[in-house]
Amino acid sequence: MKLITAIIKPFKLDDVREALSEIGVQGITVSEVKGFGRQKGHTELYRGAEYVVDFLPKVKVELAIKDSLINETIGAISKAANTGKIGDGKIFVTALEQVIRIRTGETGEDAV
Repeated sequence: MKLITAIIKPFKLDDVREALSEIGVQGITVSEVKGFGRQKGHTELYRGAEYVVDFLPKVKVELAIKDSLINETIGAISKAANTGKIGDGKIFVTALEQVIRIRTGETGEDAV
């Protein structure tokens, strides 16, 4: 099993959720986060004054996936979150050692 963490633009969240739903992903966790990548934020103009926005608003999507769905899930997120512009985000894939469903005590892929 793998944990997929995707950092995406906030307005792409619905597209990503729908794409994941279409391939059979049943559960995701979403957090509103702020951060910056290579672009190091950007400059904005407000009432005639320039100011720097260091941390940009992003959405973090996390999901535990069976190994058999990894490539399909990464493809769905990549396609749905892509705008072709700087700041589209990143996808991180990490190994999950153990998953336990608290309510039933199920473990492993059964808990996902």
